[in-house]
Amino acid sequence: MSTPAGEWKRVSGAGDETDANAYRPLLFSIAYGMTGSVGDAEDIVQDAFLGLAKARRAGTVIADQKAYLATAVTRLGIDHLRSARVRRETYVGEWLPEPVVEPAGGPGPAEHAELADSLSMAFLVLLESLSPVERAVFMLREVFGYGYADVARVTGRTEVNCRQIFARARQRVASGRRAPALPTPPARRARGEELARRFFDAAAGGDLDALLGMLAPDVVLHGDGGGKAQAIARPATDAQQVARLLVAGLRRVARLGVSYRPARVNGRPGVVMHDTEGRVASVVGLDIADGVITAIHSVVNPDKLRHLGPVSDVARLPES
Repeated sequence: MSTPAGEWKRVSGAGDETDANAYRPLLFSIAYGMTGSVGDAEDIVQDAFLGLAKARRAGTVIADQKAYLATAVTRLGIDHLRSARVRRETYVGEWLPEPVVEPAGGPGPAEHAELADSLSMAFLVLLESLSPVERAVFMLREVFGYGYADVARVTGRTEVNCRQIFARARQRVASGRRAPALPTPPARRARGEELARRFFDAAAGGDLDALLGMLAPDVVLHGDGGGKAQAIARPATDAQQVARLLVAGLRRVARLGVSYRPARVNGRPGVVMHDTEGRVASVVGLDIADGVITAIHSVVNPDKLRHLGPVSDVARLPES
């Protein structure tokens, strides 16, 4: 699917590149929601800006930079997903998105401000069940609040077709969605971060009773090692089993000198783990509802941690 260079020969109302840069947080969020990859999202946004510069050099007048760039990013995301299908089908173990990490207790860096609570790990995993176009339509409408006319323009479909696509996608996502991705009020966010602190302290201390008191009975533990690092082979769905796995896992990494610090992971409470040299060993995010932890997402695949800095080898599997 091509970028929209031919669609924008209208009366100019756009500013310069400095103005366009103000849209980077939104564009990153759209691209990340499409791909689940921080690196790919950043590449797509950069490609969209290169396309904008190329169109300008060719004499195209861009009437609405935001609409032009959002359209380019969405269409590039659709193309990326189509080419990534085979890689996803051969992925070793459970697939989780690359984590977006922000400091705990704060609003987070400006470049990820548009993410808020809308693109959680669980939500992005659900989007994997959609086709590339379904994902684009659903995300633009559900997450970013685009009207159907705008969704149709961005995706190159008719408005009627977009309504049909959205209805099908929403039904599919709703069947696996535990709770809606609603923005988290500051007070509830603070309570969630405090629960996360107590949770990881209890796991590190081996306090199974305390852990069980913080876990939902049907809690799910997800792990993504990508066949390159130690992770559970399939999701664990029993609270007792999850608690034991967490205690054993934290005891093992503690013996290797791994420490953790609070963070917000895709808008949710979590931690980033580092080895003794300060390298990233893993990222763990929590889903919380009604005062208990309903899901735990642990990413140890080194390929999905590189955007956070040097990656540790404490969990890495030997080369086959």
